[in-house]
Amino acid sequence: MANSTQGSPAATVSKTTDAKPIERSGSLTSSDADMKSQTMPNDAAKPPEANDEPEYPPTKERIVVMIAILLAIFLIALDRTIIATAIPKMTDEFHSLDDIGWYGSAFMLTTCCFQLLLGRVYTFYTPKYIFLIMIVVFEIGSAVCGAAPSSIAVIIGRAIQGIGAAGIMAGGIILMVNTIPLDVRPKWMGLFGATFGVASVVGPLIGNSSSPDLLPVADSEQAVHSRRTRLGDGVFTSPVNLPIGGIVLAIIVFILKPTPPLQGGLTIRQQVAKLDLLGELCLLPAVICLLLALQWGGSSYRWNDPVEIALFVLFAVLAIGFVLVQIFMPKTATLPGRVMNNQSILAGMFLTVCIGSAMLSFTYFLPIWFQAIKGTSAVQSGINTIPMVLALVVGNIGSGQITGRIGYYTSQAYASVVIMPIGAGLITTFKPTTSSSAWIGYQVLFGVGVGLGMQQGNMAAQTVLARKDVPIGVSLMMLWQNLGGAVFISVSQNIFNSHLVSSLVKQNIGLNPEQILNTGATSLRSAVPADNLPALLIIYNSAVRQVFVLGTILSCLAVLGAAGLEWRSVKGKQGPGGGKVAPAPEKISEDVVSEKV
Repeated sequence: MANSTQGSPAATVSKTTDAKPIERSGSLTSSDADMKSQTMPNDAAKPPEANDEPEYPPTKERIVVMIAILLAIFLIALDRTIIATAIPKMTDEFHSLDDIGWYGSAFMLTTCCFQLLLGRVYTFYTPKYIFLIMIVVFEIGSAVCGAAPSSIAVIIGRAIQGIGAAGIMAGGIILMVNTIPLDVRPKWMGLFGATFGVASVVGPLIGNSSSPDLLPVADSEQAVHSRRTRLGDGVFTSPVNLPIGGIVLAIIVFILKPTPPLQGGLTIRQQVAKLDLLGELCLLPAVICLLLALQWGGSSYRWNDPVEIALFVLFAVLAIGFVLVQIFMPKTATLPGRVMNNQSILAGMFLTVCIGSAMLSFTYFLPIWFQAIKGTSAVQSGINTIPMVLALVVGNIGSGQITGRIGYYTSQAYASVVIMPIGAGLITTFKPTTSSSAWIGYQVLFGVGVGLGMQQGNMAAQTVLARKDVPIGVSLMMLWQNLGGAVFISVSQNIFNSHLVSSLVKQNIGLNPEQILNTGATSLRSAVPADNLPALLIIYNSAVRQVFVLGTILSCLAVLGAAGLEWRSVKGKQGPGGGKVAPAPEKISEDVVSEKV
């Protein structure tokens, strides 16, 4: 991105050629400069982290460790969405209809609350050991969910999983930073994004496959008894969590060599001071208030209910308090000014929110559209989203390969915000008669667009920040990805519910709106009279399309985030505009002299 204060390249050369030669152990002669240009790396032009890189392990060890990290990411992304298909079973077994919202939100609540805090903890202690602890915490939560004897036990297990997930997500990238050199890291980040995206999309599919009878419809006594005999068989969590978690633990313990923490040697008192406890006391309840307000709004309470108003007011007050703490206590701030004032970080956060939230909106409601409008089973609806999954994988891996080859990630973000809105916009045209070629092609476009831009915020954090600030930047991106997803899933659900109810009342087709809302998408056709079905499908299709419109708006807004990303290279090159990545003045002289003499 160009910087007006920088001047033209010719002017830069003119200034630098007149500058006094830089002295190291003596004067810089032309022959010395020529030799330096050929044998010495251009440290000045490298990203901040490149001047502070650790000693990386051998290639074979890198690959094995990265496989373990990707497996860990797969598990937590899978558990974000797999719970949806187990909810009908839980409400049957525990008679806990009022707890439905907590099964999903407990995970997201603790993930968002602990994301920044754990990112800071990683800088105090050896990352390897913190990562291992987080895996154990996640596995404990999985075990609690799998053997849950009550609804509250499931909720507690999900909350424990969320804490572990927060540490694994941040720790996975931090370990990657310590294991993979920056110039080849984009290729692995592509796999990271592909793994996360695939697990998020196929989670409901795996859940449906493991419990296909779990549909929100009236069941026979035999079916109910059959489900009850399976209590505690692990359908409340992914059945692969414990074995894969064990593999990850073994690899990290025996193969990954520990690296020193970035802020090691601090006393307990100093660590506590740097944890910004006052800021956390504002941030944690603020996140809780926001998510509870969105979870309860329109379902447990009306939006104008005093409880809802109080939650939103508390959120606003606490959020302002957190910001003030960061401004007036900069020495211990969770979000230092040097990070938050960085243009690429702010742009990356916005880009991450828009792309992640748009993806989840389509991920949750495309299966509903297939089940309700096309009349497919729950399993088949998951299969029908495979085009988006495969396209997302191709986009992520392709983006990583391109970034690794050319060095720049901004161009992939630009491509993402062009392709993604086109695919999203086409999906909003879905109707009962949409052909398979259309819904396959539209999903492919959207998936490729999401894949191309999904990891660019994380790449920006790793490229523009000094190595000591990378954990903060990474945690920020993860926080906004999770918080944005939680917020817009709730928004999507409320848009769908309100549009469906208002349309049913307006059209007056003789159906009870509450009954339709409580009827599962798969059983919709069997729950209403045949004469009312065509009109109901049109209304239902329109309600789902409103959610797709929200996803399209988010996809379009992502262009603002992409436009704000600076042109920085993971290979230490200067961006096309030159301004934001220019070396320091004294080193410009040395670089230009070495090229000209």
